[in-house]
Amino acid sequence: MQQVYLFPGQGAQFTGMGKKLYDSHPIAQALMEQANNLLGFRITDVMFNGTEAELKQTAITQPAIYIHSLACYEAHKTTLPAPAMAAGHSLGELSALTAAGVFSFEDGLRLVAARANAMQAACEQNPSGMAVVMGMDDDKVIAIISEIKHEVVVAANYNCPGQLVISGSNAGIALACEQLKAAGAKRAMPLPVGGAFHSPLMEPAKQALATAIDAITFNNAAFPVYQNVDANGHTDANLLKANLKAQMTSSVKWTQTIQNMVANGATHFTELGPGSVLQGLVKKIYKEAITVGYE
Repeated sequence: MQQVYLFPGQGAQFTGMGKKLYDSHPIAQALMEQANNLLGFRITDVMFNGTEAELKQTAITQPAIYIHSLACYEAHKTTLPAPAMAAGHSLGELSALTAAGVFSFEDGLRLVAARANAMQAACEQNPSGMAVVMGMDDDKVIAIISEIKHEVVVAANYNCPGQLVISGSNAGIALACEQLKAAGAKRAMPLPVGGAFHSPLMEPAKQALATAIDAITFNNAAFPVYQNVDANGHTDANLLKANLKAQMTSSVKWTQTIQNMVANGATHFTELGPGSVLQGLVKKIYKEAITVGYE
């Protein structure tokens, strides 16, 4: 049995997230209080009692998901099988790297906060968006959007077969959705996000995050972390750092990540953190997978 730990990304948040962990696991409570002190405000108040709108603010969402995921990991790691490998979806990669000992919880939270602020600034600088495309082969989606000129439109998230998220300028996304639906996509629908994540329009955020990344110490990973940019498992500190820097403007190759994990012996997938989205994606990529979640 090869055990995989998975960590969710932005979009997994919900009102009340982490409250059960806080109330039932002293180690989780201590970690959350540490996060409150590091951030300089009680983010747990927003996690436990905030409105959906409050939780959707990037500056809240990203640290909240990171904190919840690592609190869940710390609360359950002594009773779960040791991981043979790990991965995180977009923001979740920072959680996976922390779990693998690449950097401390504190440094990871600093990176998450810097990432959120940099992405928010990039969104304000370049009004843009994303859309989910369903019911069409990835190759066909790529072929159609590659024909769109004078606007930025790229593949952002390869979530599972038949579900690809595209990212780009507002005009580019609108044109792409129109053309994809005309070409037979079951759905091509704009997403309620603030900008074109994982696209060239995030270049200002990439540069800002790179500065923050260079300010902290990276260690070799205790187990392979499969990274979004190349879908391969890595333990070398320098390579993990370089790939994390590239992530902001690169596609999230989630389908390829799970396929590579399975090829390397993965059978059991444990999602740690809010929601169960990743378990669903894993089953669509590899139907024989055994999945479980802890939140």
